[in-house]
Amino acid sequence: MAYDLIIIGGGPAGAAAAVYAARKRLKTLFITTEWGGQSVVSEQVYNWIGTTSLSGLEFAENFKKHVLANAGESLEVKDGEKVTGLLKKENIFSVKIESGSEFEAKTILIATGSGRRKLEAKGADRLEHKGLTYCASCDGPLFADQDVAVIGGGNAGFETAAQLLAYCKSVTLLHRSDTFRADEITVEKVLKNPKMSAIKNVQILEVKGDKFVEGLVYKNATGAKKELKVTGIFVEVGQIPNTDFAKRLVPLDDYGRIKIDPLTQKTSVSGIWAAGDCTDVLYHQNNIAAGDAVRALEDIYLAIHTK
Repeated sequence: MAYDLIIIGGGPAGAAAAVYAARKRLKTLFITTEWGGQSVVSEQVYNWIGTTSLSGLEFAENFKKHVLANAGESLEVKDGEKVTGLLKKENIFSVKIESGSEFEAKTILIATGSGRRKLEAKGADRLEHKGLTYCASCDGPLFADQDVAVIGGGNAGFETAAQLLAYCKSVTLLHRSDTFRADEITVEKVLKNPKMSAIKNVQILEVKGDKFVEGLVYKNATGAKKELKVTGIFVEVGQIPNTDFAKRLVPLDDYGRIKIDPLTQKTSVSGIWAAGDCTDVLYHQNNIAAGDAVRALEDIYLAIHTK
């Protein structure tokens, strides 16, 4: 039996699509290795619209409850399963999972998200979520009137710095090379802020602190070791999209993200849509991922029933 749709991924994009697919009575298979996406590790999520604050675990559990509440005649859920392969056979897609089972569908929605590239420095793992964070939108307001650091010199790093300048005492951006990767106009505008400073050609050696971040140690261009006193560290050194299983079929950009048409979330492969952090859209956030998935689902429904 071929499903109308297979949804891959259990974060905000996948969960939103599953609920919509069930309500539209599409015969759907939903496959996820885990629920919640990147935010599952957050102590608190403050920017999920409609909820003032909830923990990452509550965030994930709410997705699971909402999807399972809609499971039944039209929606089937396979929890704890990893997709290892995606093939197209004429007009039908075949999805293979790690246990060896294969499933067929007329359409596919990829919503597998991405993982943050971690800061490789002594003490970084130990102090993650204890002052070292990978999400300014989620955690930035917790550091109001404090001295903080941003690691990374791309657009994401400077955009994070711009957010933090609204409420932090000072922001110091540290970048590993002598040239920023961010757009020149963005760099110029952010660096004009009197609370902002930037240091190039540095290697982060250590994140210091007992129970909470107290500072970091870096090596500068001359090889000298320096210490910077901060209470918060925001890491923006890139993301790793979870797209390996699809790379032989779906075109990816230079960063491994799935290329989509932002009007519909379609890929260039007829019958495949993608949404959320695994795609090449400009901004990646929970609310955006959920909205993009709903857009994709609406287009998938029309593709199945009217085209």
